[in-house]
Formats: sequence, structure tokens, C-alpha cells
Amino acid sequence: TLIAYIVDYSGDEKYEMHVKDLVTGEDVAMKEVCDGSDGELLEVDDLVWGKDDETLYYVTMDEQHRPFRLFQRKNWKSDNPVDNLLKEDLDDLFWCGVSKSLDDKYIFFESASKETSEVWYLSTEEEDETSAPPEMSCVAPRRNKVLYEVEHGHDQWFIWTNVDESPNMKLMTSPAKPDSAEQWSLLEDAAGNPIFDGSLAKSLDDVTVLNTHIVMQGREGGIPRVWTFDIDSKIAKRLEFDEAAYDVGLLAHYEADTKSIAVSYDSMVTPPSSIEISLDDDDTIQRTVLKSKVVPGYDKELYGCDRMEVLSRDGKTNIPISVVYRNDTMEKVKTGELKVPVHLYGYGSYGSCCEADFSSTRLPLLDRGMIYVIAHIRGGGEMGRQWYEEPNGGKYLCKKNTFSDFVDVARFLVEDRQWTSPEMMSCEGRSAGGLLIGAAINEAPELFRVAILGVPFVDVACTMTDSTIPLTSGEWVEWGNPNEEKYHDYMMGYSPMNNVQTGKTYPACWLTGGLHDPRVAYWEPAKFTAALRHANPENEHPICMKLDLSAGHFSASDRYKYYRELAYDFSFLLDQLKLA
Repeated sequence: TLIAYIVDYSGDEKYEMHVKDLVTGEDVAMKEVCDGSDGELLEVDDLVWGKDDETLYYVTMDEQHRPFRLFQRKNWKSDNPVDNLLKEDLDDLFWCGVSKSLDDKYIFFESASKETSEVWYLSTEEEDETSAPPEMSCVAPRRNKVLYEVEHGHDQWFIWTNVDESPNMKLMTSPAKPDSAEQWSLLEDAAGNPIFDGSLAKSLDDVTVLNTHIVMQGREGGIPRVWTFDIDSKIAKRLEFDEAAYDVGLLAHYEADTKSIAVSYDSMVTPPSSIEISLDDDDTIQRTVLKSKVVPGYDKELYGCDRMEVLSRDGKTNIPISVVYRNDTMEKVKTGELKVPVHLYGYGSYGSCCEADFSSTRLPLLDRGMIYVIAHIRGGGEMGRQWYEEPNGGKYLCKKNTFSDFVDVARFLVEDRQWTSPEMMSCEGRSAGGLLIGAAINEAPELFRVAILGVPFVDVACTMTDSTIPLTSGEWVEWGNPNEEKYHDYMMGYSPMNNVQTGKTYPACWLTGGLHDPRVAYWEPAKFTAALRHANPENEHPICMKLDLSAGHFSASDRYKYYRELAYDFSFLLDQLKLA
């Protein structure tokens, strides 16, 4: 009847830790352990229960807002709780987190940069064996540029890793023991074929170990996929769905002993639904829709979506794009009757994926005759880790691929497909996606009429040079360290603040920021707003900024405030396109 949770009330991503009794309603805020005095409220980043409700594990942050220490709290209900420091990582490049295996046998402490990781573990059976702080063991010591994650089941470690420089993650197993790297071996099917060999064909992102099956999530052909592997028969199969492009993922599972799994499914025209799928042989028949999102007034038959590819300027890379529209709008475009406004969205950083998913908030744009396009550009992970990593992805010294891909997609829509014109083309990105938009409008300001930059990371070189800014040093393994000449010179070639053109007509720009944002400081959009205005004072298009004094990086958590914030964005967009 107890629930442990963490909560952030200001948007600065400093979380309080609470335990609530769901029967009595009593809510206890956890405080620091202090001798003889009432401690301050704990500020944490992550939290899990131990083997029962007597023990909690939590991660705290350093002064740079980096999660780095794992504590075990015993007797948290008493007036004299005991905190044991189990593990810490003082390397600024590594972020830490805590998790528990699905079979409840192990607590994991993961320390990882964007390129290297290390996992330590503690058996939950050791929680009560001694009054001294328990010691954690290491699954495998860190090795430079080797990433791995771990789950436990069937007395084994299940490990997904890029060891031996594989472009994508392999799926491996080993005995559940310390320093096990030499015993890692590929998990194979009944025919002796590796389930995931780390090749370019498909990527692996997550593994869930059940009593009878292994459930794996990854990507193939640029689309999210879910596979199951029967432990007894050693048969692996991929879950299939009717639509050509979609978003699918495993929902939260807290029981290893199950005969079915639940997935979340949607597409650009299909609202989200939760589907229970049998783990038996014929999963296509034994499927039950548990819940579907109701979208008032939505008629799926009025809308359509496509998946297509755009050839980049290098002449060899095909960039996937996902397109959604009203059918009557696309019919007019295809017959050449008229050109229509097109809104182009992108992100392209950290290996994160922009999925072909459903969003009811797009409908006001589609119903006004717009076409909405998502560009799955390099720097993301849509086509596997090779889409993100050097030498041909969108990271470090090939980061400019991200921006050129986006501009190439925009030119394709204007010049090749001729769906729209620069006077009707708009673009949008948030955070690192705001960097994308800033770089794109610097490269081709004439190509866009409106640009929306949400909490944009636009002062790259300046921010990355200052390691006193929270989170900066950990980002060096994403963008490079500008204190090294090669990275500094490369950054200066794309950092939006340093590449604003003069004598150009820039699109109308709407920039947003949050006062409490620990990821992109509010002064970044403020500086870029000023730079755009100063460089082209005769620009006929407005350059506007909205700063939220009560929000952080992710804007409002309140649903209705989120809609109000989105309404500001859309109001500016529609007004500038004369669709209001």
C-alpha cells in the first residue's frame, strides 16, 4: 500500500523524495539524515525500493546537477533512519542511475557517459545480512567506448552491448558473477544464429527478461520494433502490425511470471492504444485492445500518412521522412491545383528518435490545410547507432550532417515535390532541435517563412567552453570539447549565435525559454533573439521571445497550461502564415 515517488515543483529538475500510504493518505517527505537536528529535504534524481518496503535506494546530484551518488536508506519509517553510501562516480563525464532487476534479486547502479558505461550490482538478499554498509560488485569494469546495460534472469546476466566496436548493440549472456566480460557470449536461436549480432541490419535498445520469454525492443528499417524470444524453444519472432510506419513500445511490466505482454501502439493517423499480446505461438490472433485514446471529433478516414525518403546532398544517404495530412489537402497538392503550407519538424541529436506517432495537437494545423512532416535526420537513432555516431552520423565532427539533412528535406518539399513554397514553409525544433532550427535558418534563411525555436540550445561554443555551467562537461562526449582546437573550430562553423548572416531576410522567429531551465539557460534564446534583431534591423519579419518565469526545460507539467503554451506557438505560426 506504499508508493515512493519523486517530484519537482519548479521545473529545475531537483526532486523531492516522498513515500505515501495509499490507504491512510499519509505522505512523508524524506529528509537528510543529520545528527541531533532536523535535516533539509532530500534532493534526489532517481529512486527504487529494495526487496521490501523497509529499504529505499536513491541517487543524489552534485553541484553541477549531475547524478553521481547511490545511497541505501534503511529504517526510513523511524525517527533515526540510516543512510549508507554504496557507490559514487566523481568523473564529470558520467551520469549515474539506479534500477532493480525484474525478478527483484539485484539492485543495479549504472554509471555512463554517451560512449562508455559501467554497471555495479548488489543482491537484495544482502540487505539484512549485516549492519555494515554492503559492498557492490562490478559486472564488467569500464572500457573506453564500450557501452553495456544489464538485466538479470534465469541465473544469468542478459547484456546488450557494442563491445568489439559493433555499430549496434549485441545481445549477450553470461553467468551472474562479477567481472564477467570474458564470459559474455551471443544469445542464439535454435539454428545457432545470433538474435542480435550488433550489425547494421537492426538495432537493440532494451531487454525485458520474463520467466518464459525475452522481450526485446529496437529498430529495423527505421521503424520501432518488438521481438520475443522463447527461452525453451529458442524461437525468436518480431511482432507485426498492419501500418507501414508506426510507433510501438513495451509498456511497464512489473511481473516476470506472465503469459502475455502489453504494448503501446499508434501511428500518425491512429490514436494510441494499449494492446495485450499473448506470448503463445499465434500472437496475431490473441490480441486484446485494453484501452484506446478517445479523440473527440476525430475521423481517421479524413487523414492520411506516408513514409518516404529524401536523398541528401552527399548523393548516397537516404533521409526518411514521415508525412501526415488531410486527404483533401493532399489530393489538391498532387493534382497541382495549389501549393499548401508545410510544417517541418526535427531534432537529430543524442541518438534520440522522432517517431511517426499520433498527436491530437497537430489536428488544428492539418484542419487548416497544412501538411506536417517529420524529418528523421542524422544525429538521431532512427536508422540505428550508425545514424548517430561518427564517421557518417550526426555527432562530433560530423554534426553538420544533421543541419544539412534538414535543409535538404526542406528543399525537397519545395523544389522536388513542389508541395509548398518558401513563403508557406515553417519549421520547428526544441532544445537540441532548437539548435537545428537555428543552424538551418542561418544556412538557408530564404527557405522558411516561420521558425519556432523551443528552449533552443543556440550558443553552443560559449556554453560548451564553460564547465561551470550545469551539465556542460558531460556534453563534451556529444559535441566535443571546444577547449580542443579541432572541436572549437568545428563548433564555430555551426553554432547559431556565431553564424547569423547580415543583409538577409530571416523568417519570423518565435523563441521560448524557461527561467528555471537547468539544461538550456534562459539567456541562450535571449542572446539569439538579440543577435537576429541586431544583424538585420530592416528584417520585415518579427523576431519574438517568450520567457516563462515559472517553468524549466520541459515547460508546464499541468495539461491545460501545456495547451495554453502550445496555443502561443500555434497562434504565432498561423498568424505569420495568414491562416489565423
